[in-house]
Amino acid sequence: MSEGDRGAARRLAGRAHEVVRVSGREPLREALERLTGGRLGRPRGRPVVPQLDSPWQDSVSPERARWRQRAANLDGEEVFAVDYRVCLRCGLGWVEQPYTGPRFQRCGLAAAGLAALRAECSGLSWHTLGGRFRDSMAFWAAVGAGVPGGYRQRATW
Repeated sequence: MSEGDRGAARRLAGRAHEVVRVSGREPLREALERLTGGRLGRPRGRPVVPQLDSPWQDSVSPERARWRQRAANLDGEEVFAVDYRVCLRCGLGWVEQPYTGPRFQRCGLAAAGLAALRAECSGLSWHTLGGRFRDSMAFWAAVGAGVPGGYRQRATW
């Protein structure tokens, strides 16, 4: 990667608090799902995730129902993404599958994106659901240092 790309990625990391959001909520479908105890109204297939004209965006997760995705875009390319879910009542937050494009790793995008989520949802204990790959242990130790919950594995409510 060129030094120019690294600089652009670092500048993007510095703007992680500049997030454009799209709700992705479907109140009628959600009401039908609640009224029928989940028998009707469940979304089928993968949701359509809009591409917003913003370097950082928050939208529905393309992988998990009722989860959100925080993503960073650089020149139209998604360079970082993480799925997350928060429960303010429980005081818990979960993140899953943080991904940074190989050309943009170690530029601070993941740390900045996760820090912005924690700032927006302060007071939560942060965790992950799944196991960890051996080569990701250093990443989780670095981003979890000083974070309530430390991004340790924990099941959802």
